[in-house]
Amino acid sequence: MALKDVLEKERLFSPFHSILVSVLSAPLLFVATHNLMQIFTAAVPPHHCQSNLTWEQFSQPNDSCNRYISSLSNATEPCKPGDWKYDLSTYTSTIISKWDLVCEREWMKELAQSVYMSGVLVGAIVYGSLADRFGRRVVILWCLLQTASMGTGAAFAPYFSLYCFFRFMTGMGICGFIINDLGLTMEWTPMRYRPTVSIFQGTCLTIGQIILAGVAYVIRDWNWLQLALSVPYFFFFILTCWVPESSRWLVLANRSQQALYNLNRVARVNGDKHRSPVTLEMLRPETQNDSTALTSRMTPIDLFRTPTMRKMTIFLSMSWFSSSFCFFALAMDIQKFGLSIYLVQVVFGCVELPLRVLSTVISAYIGRRFAVSVFLILPGILILCSLAVPKDLIILQLSLTVLSKGFLGSSIVCAYLYTAEVFPTVLRQTGLGFTNMMMRLGAVVAPLVMMTKAYVPFLPLVIFGAVPIVCGLPILWLPETLDCPLLDTVDEVEARGKNATCKTKEKESVFGTKL
Repeated sequence: MALKDVLEKERLFSPFHSILVSVLSAPLLFVATHNLMQIFTAAVPPHHCQSNLTWEQFSQPNDSCNRYISSLSNATEPCKPGDWKYDLSTYTSTIISKWDLVCEREWMKELAQSVYMSGVLVGAIVYGSLADRFGRRVVILWCLLQTASMGTGAAFAPYFSLYCFFRFMTGMGICGFIINDLGLTMEWTPMRYRPTVSIFQGTCLTIGQIILAGVAYVIRDWNWLQLALSVPYFFFFILTCWVPESSRWLVLANRSQQALYNLNRVARVNGDKHRSPVTLEMLRPETQNDSTALTSRMTPIDLFRTPTMRKMTIFLSMSWFSSSFCFFALAMDIQKFGLSIYLVQVVFGCVELPLRVLSTVISAYIGRRFAVSVFLILPGILILCSLAVPKDLIILQLSLTVLSKGFLGSSIVCAYLYTAEVFPTVLRQTGLGFTNMMMRLGAVVAPLVMMTKAYVPFLPLVIFGAVPIVCGLPILWLPETLDCPLLDTVDEVEARGKNATCKTKEKESVFGTKL
């Protein structure tokens, strides 16, 4: 397709690209705040059942779910709804204290997080396919507005069931935004800058963990915390209206006139007065297959219809599942170290930042598939090694956990880049959506695996260590996309799968020097 030559001949990271990446990366700073928000909004404060007796008499854990019938005897009765009293010295309000999610209702706390992750999973299924059919930009705008409005609604929810509904819808919006935001960014970014841009956006996701700890430390009321982390998405919605639709998608959707307008708009932003103008003739599809690529209405089934696409989808799904499976198991279990959850959250975020730089170098100079694979295998090895660490060596255990989580986070970021590059334009967002669905499935399954420690204490760590190693190795058998242009059709993907190579005129580093 001629459009491929028009876009891939870009050699500089222009002012337009700088503005585009900045605008699309800004909302990513708040993604982790929603994914991990329940660490703080669902924190369990010290509590007891209201009685005529003093607080100290109910300080023992065995008394927290009952109340004494009389001060003259030790007879107790189950606490009745509305009679709970909470120590609000640390948290002025949480969803636990608002809806009494303690004792026999304790399971509802985990239900709220599961409902949110279910929304994320559904968002991956729905918004990936919709973006390939109706465009990336319109889906991104809708998801930003959905996240803002549903997140705000959750802050004012009067009932737990309504709160769960708003959280479900927020999860859908968050996931739909992520997969299409990263996909649209890659489709506009020149080839040699994709690793740097991808890792920059991954760093924004990591910084979100630090932002969450800071905001949660200042705002101890769950309503205001929920509101403070949702309202900014209204601003992001307005800001993102500036972003143009992907010209690749527009051409394949037979909307070349709009693609031409967008490309000329980019030239105006960059001030390219002497640049050769782009014409409609240059944007014509080379073959009939290209011209009908999107009008044929491809579905997720097309991810498995041909051999190379099928292999890519299965191996990448394994990769996404394993990385999320272990990442969220480590991220949501930070209270086990007995340290301040605010401090541990900041440590997790800070350690991941240098690992993002390392993954940038590996992706840019060695290869995308190698980066995804090695950042899955290494944490698996570290998790297995932690089995030999005595429980009283808290610092060593924390160090292994932090490194494992950091490597897994880097693998996820590298997987976003690799997945966006390896799938064709006609199925790019569908592929990202499907693999993200497998990622969220991993997050849903992880708590179930944690339950096995009641029978075999070390079994969860064995599973969390073995799964990423097993799932990371097959990635090495997929096509490499380093220094390769983005492909647009399934036929091109199958041709590359047979040749196992791509053709580029010259190989350049991310810093612009020829190799």
